[in-house]
Amino acid sequence: MSNENMAELLFPDVTQLPADIYSLYPPRNLSSSALVTRFAPSPTGSLNIGGLYATLISERLAHQSNGVFFLRIEDTDKKREIEGSIENIISSLLYFGIHFDEGPLFSGDDKGAYGPYKQSSRIQIYKVFIKHLVRNGLAYPCFCDTDDLQKIRISQQNLKVTTGYYGRWAKHRDISFQQAKEEISNGKPFVIRLKSPGSSDRRITYHDLVKGPIELPENDQDIVIMKTDGLPTYHFAHAIDDYLMGTTHVIRGDEWLSSVPIHIQLFETLGFRIPEYGHIAPIMKQVGNSKRKFSKRKDLDGTAEYYKEQGYPGMAISEYFMNLINSDFEEWRMTNPDKSFREFIIHTHKMNASGALLDMNKLHDISKDVISRLTGNQVFDHLYTWSKEFDSELYTLIDRNKEYTLNILNIGRTMEKPRKDYSKWSDVLPMIAFFYDELFEKDVLSGYKLPTNVSLDVAKEIVLGFCKTYRFNNEKEAWFHEIKELAGELGFAKDMKQYKANPNNYKGHVGDVAMVIRVALTNRTNTPDLFDIMKVMGEKRVFERMQRLILS
Repeated sequence: MSNENMAELLFPDVTQLPADIYSLYPPRNLSSSALVTRFAPSPTGSLNIGGLYATLISERLAHQSNGVFFLRIEDTDKKREIEGSIENIISSLLYFGIHFDEGPLFSGDDKGAYGPYKQSSRIQIYKVFIKHLVRNGLAYPCFCDTDDLQKIRISQQNLKVTTGYYGRWAKHRDISFQQAKEEISNGKPFVIRLKSPGSSDRRITYHDLVKGPIELPENDQDIVIMKTDGLPTYHFAHAIDDYLMGTTHVIRGDEWLSSVPIHIQLFETLGFRIPEYGHIAPIMKQVGNSKRKFSKRKDLDGTAEYYKEQGYPGMAISEYFMNLINSDFEEWRMTNPDKSFREFIIHTHKMNASGALLDMNKLHDISKDVISRLTGNQVFDHLYTWSKEFDSELYTLIDRNKEYTLNILNIGRTMEKPRKDYSKWSDVLPMIAFFYDELFEKDVLSGYKLPTNVSLDVAKEIVLGFCKTYRFNNEKEAWFHEIKELAGELGFAKDMKQYKANPNNYKGHVGDVAMVIRVALTNRTNTPDLFDIMKVMGEKRVFERMQRLILS
């Protein structure tokens, strides 16, 4: 009866029982093989690259098994919450192609029948279960303040025993109803602690989805499950939520490995089925000859937002992560070049138990492959959306020249082996800027980048001769024949073999002539196919640019 009185003293306004809550969260109607996974971030800043990696694993495990993947926001620590973080998390997931079946939306509403999906909206649910634990003598109020806890710690250190709030050191573990009532009447703040049944002499074993069998000391600490402000701790809230929402598998960073004994104890004390846990090592960064973890403070490239701002396609990041998740993905990709990475089945036991290295060169190569598989229209759509947010100059150009830009992006894209020019959207403008007259004019103000063996006067002679013979509607073979003939007329070898046999007999070779025409059009020495460039630029622009060099 004293436990019942204690529960009513601490939570007089909580009238529901756990059974009332269970009725609102019936078991999910899924097959036995379907997995329910989640991503449960705190809204304390930008989503980091490690969180994105773990989230992709969770999403793939759920969806490849025809299960459910949901987003839950763990926002009970309001002091650390940063405004806009929830929106950032949602937009980042969408950008990287990680779609959640349930969770909070931009509108503030929830999608799904197992919400609310923000912990700050679930406080009353937690209190129902905390009251239930107190009623059954499994939790109790603790009125220790900072000074009390410090005195306990000093005594333990002097005796050289494990520090913490446990066993005989748990001052309020057996507090009476009258004592608690008196403390509350005096306005003394309190927390609620779990009365741990554990002992540090015993060990627990569990099978980690990634690391395999693991043995850890049992938890003997009377952990706090409700803070003085009435909010639950992470440990307690996540146990309630994962059970009610039907979570079957949890993928998270291995910094949480030491919390497994606490979490297992919580689920067992509450009488809940324990989800399966998989702990992954952090993604590492190469710095010089060594590897280290990404730093939240130092490494801008440690956030998902960085890769979005740089313009890496979301699907390229996900594709790259698949290589880190399971090493046999690369072989699968080689035999299935046209399939979506989502058709690859991942396995947790094949994951790298040590820290995977984020190889930027590998990421660039994969991103180029991904972009090369897109149609010109798809590239344009991605570029248009990205530049609208991150590159106003590019956005203005392509918005004003939509058809022209689409034709530019299609160069080399319809071949059997498409060009792989871009690894990210921020690469595009520097590579195609010469197509736009205003940027080209600005570039040539500092002079033309002619071959070293060709003077400006000779270049003008080449361009003038080209203008006389150039026919816009010529096929490529006829077009190049005219350039070879022009080369011969101006003292250049018509082919490289001829030039190499007697280099002193010529001003240069046909390649030099073509290079001058390329520079006149683009002021670049390395571009896509020259014939294709002319076709996209159109006859009028080609002649205008030729005339500009002649008059320079």
